[in-house]
Amino acid sequence: MKKIWQLWIATALAAILLTACGQEEHGEDHASPETEAGKETAQFPMTVKDVTDNEITLEEAPKAIVSMIPSNTEILYALGLEEEIVGVSDFDNYPEEAASKDKIGGMEFNVEKIISLNPDLVLAHESALGTWDPGLKQLRDAGIKVYTVANAESFDSTYETIEDIGKLTDKSEEASEIVEEMKTTVQDVQDKVATVDTKKNVLVEISPEPEIYSPAGKTMMNEMLNLINAENLVGDLEGWIKLDPEEIVKRNPDVIITTYGAYTPDSTNIVLNRNGFADVTAVKNKAVVDVDADVTGRMGPRLADGLEVLAKAIYPEAFGE
Repeated sequence: MKKIWQLWIATALAAILLTACGQEEHGEDHASPETEAGKETAQFPMTVKDVTDNEITLEEAPKAIVSMIPSNTEILYALGLEEEIVGVSDFDNYPEEAASKDKIGGMEFNVEKIISLNPDLVLAHESALGTWDPGLKQLRDAGIKVYTVANAESFDSTYETIEDIGKLTDKSEEASEIVEEMKTTVQDVQDKVATVDTKKNVLVEISPEPEIYSPAGKTMMNEMLNLINAENLVGDLEGWIKLDPEEIVKRNPDVIITTYGAYTPDSTNIVLNRNGFADVTAVKNKAVVDVDADVTGRMGPRLADGLEVLAKAIYPEAFGE
C-alpha cells in the first residue's frame, strides 16, 4: 500500500496513494557502466545493475523505450528522446505529446502490450515493486531488458535519477545540463526567500477530508519546505501521515497548501469553510493555496519549478506578488 501511494501522487487522481520510502541506501550510482566508471560519455556495450541488483547489458543506446511511470517519461522527454519512447503509462500527461504514445496500463500493466512494442529497454520503478514483480518477471522471461529506477525522495537523488537515465540512453551531457539548470533554479528560489521576515508553518494536504494525508519528515515535500525557509507543520513526525482536523487546529498552520485541486473542485474553499477551522491562522488570513501535484510531486526535471511554485504560494511577497 505504501509504495503505491508514492507512485501515483503525481497523477492527480481521486484514489491517490503515497509512500515514504527512505533513500539513504540508494546513494550509489546504479547506472554507471562497469567499465570506465565516472566517464561522462556512455560506453556500449554497457552492463548495469538497477536498484534491485538486476543486471542488464545494453549493446547500444536503446532506440525503443517503454516508460512505466510519469516521472520517467518526463525525464526521457527532457533528454530529447521523444522519438525513442514507444510506450507510456495510462497516467502520463506531460508533455502533451505523451498522450499520443501507446499506453501500457497503470498499476496493472499490460505485459502483452509491452512485448508487442518490442522495446530495447523498459524503465520500471522501485515504488511499484511487489505489485509489479510478477509482470516484470514475465517481461524478463520474454527477453526484454527491464531497468528499475530507484525511488527519489530528495533533490540529490532526483539528480542522480536523471543522470542514471541519461547514461543508459547515451544522453549524459543532456542530463548534466538538466541537473545544472535545476540547481540554478533551486538556488534562485532560495535566494529570494532567504530573508523572509517570519518563517511560516505550513501544512501540505495531499488528500481532502475525511482522510487528510500530509507529508511529514523524511519526505520530498519536507525537504522542499526546508529549502524555502518554511517549517513543515508535521515535520516532527515521519512519512505520510493521516491527520485529524482537530490536530490541525491545535497545530495552527500559517499556510495550508493543497495538492488535490485537479480532482477536487474548489479545494481551497473547502478548506476555508471546513468545520472548526475559523480560528486557524491560515484560514483567517485566507492563506490557503492549491498547487499542481505533478509539478511539485514528480521526481523529474520540473521539480525545481515545483519548488518555485511552492515558495510563491507560501511567500508571495518574496516574488513581488
